[in-house]
Amino acid sequence: MFGFRSRFAKNFDWILGAVAVILVVFGILVIYSTSFKATTQTGSGDAIHQTLFAVIGFVFMIAAARSDYRAWGKLTTWLYGLMIVLLIWVDVFSHAVLGATRWINFGFFQFQPSEFAKLVMIVVLARFFADNYDRLERPKYLFISLGYLVVPVLLVMKQPDLGTALVLVVIWLSMALVSRIRKLHLAILAVIALSMLPFGLKLLKPFQRARLDTFINPTADPLHTGYNAVQSTITVGSGQVFGQGLAAGSQSQLNFLPSLAQHTDFIFAVAAEKLGFVGAALLLVLFGVLFYRGIMIAHHSQDRFGLFLATGIVAMLVFHVFINVGMNMGIAPVTGIPLPFISYGGTSLIIALTCVGLLESIALRRQKLQFEG
Repeated sequence: MFGFRSRFAKNFDWILGAVAVILVVFGILVIYSTSFKATTQTGSGDAIHQTLFAVIGFVFMIAAARSDYRAWGKLTTWLYGLMIVLLIWVDVFSHAVLGATRWINFGFFQFQPSEFAKLVMIVVLARFFADNYDRLERPKYLFISLGYLVVPVLLVMKQPDLGTALVLVVIWLSMALVSRIRKLHLAILAVIALSMLPFGLKLLKPFQRARLDTFINPTADPLHTGYNAVQSTITVGSGQVFGQGLAAGSQSQLNFLPSLAQHTDFIFAVAAEKLGFVGAALLLVLFGVLFYRGIMIAHHSQDRFGLFLATGIVAMLVFHVFINVGMNMGIAPVTGIPLPFISYGGTSLIIALTCVGLLESIALRRQKLQFEG
């Protein structure tokens, strides 16, 4: 037991772990700050809930780090099947919340299967790309990998959840780019996808098309469809250099930025308002360190499954941060993609920390350690 602890402590990526902890604490503080309004404090229930989710998430992170990541590859059939069942379940039996059916209500916890689907698809696709690495130059295996992707994408789009569908596509694309799939095949696939884009846009829900129109011209309807986008950019700028303070912030306290989205979709704007350019820049630096550690873990992985697993995790997190920060600053359309470790949400936080645990597992086992339980 002591031998395990010493090897775990020696080879654990403490920088990666520390950054994850700092990001979670940062998020809880910003979530707590949203409870302060102009005349009163509305309560710290969301921050307390997020703290409980964080505790559960850190347990999952340590468990994932201690597990052998290669064992996850043996569970792909079961994981994929469970994911499909949960996505169908949420579509058939769950009630719509704000026009979307994305959660399974367990009473004490709202579980979001689409967040679970991201982790499952990372594992499933990593296993497929690793097992078929030398055959990926053949178009057959390109289409098989797309087959794994299409089913959850269609189920997620039905919720409707365009943001998660895009995340799943990015996960697949990141692994395809580092695999032996011929770049010519990917280029042809990209041309086909672009040619079908007008048809795909017609399949979007009206509110999704409105979001795209707002992104192109956010000031066309600043009091209706463009309201959130305009107010988020104002909120980001209102923090100036050092921010207005955690207990202050005119945009958030007076609810110019909608209160229901302050601790979720637009939490980066709130952080920028309260902590200023310095706080927002520090947050992005922390994410940069996390991404760098993840890339290094992928680069030094001892096998292809670890390489693809780490690649998918990093790609997912990078895309989340890019889109969430981008939509808060008006350089990306509003999609509802959360900011990892920061946005309020139990399922997303637990999944993000589990992914960090898997990165730690890959890092620990690049030395081919023999663990003793």
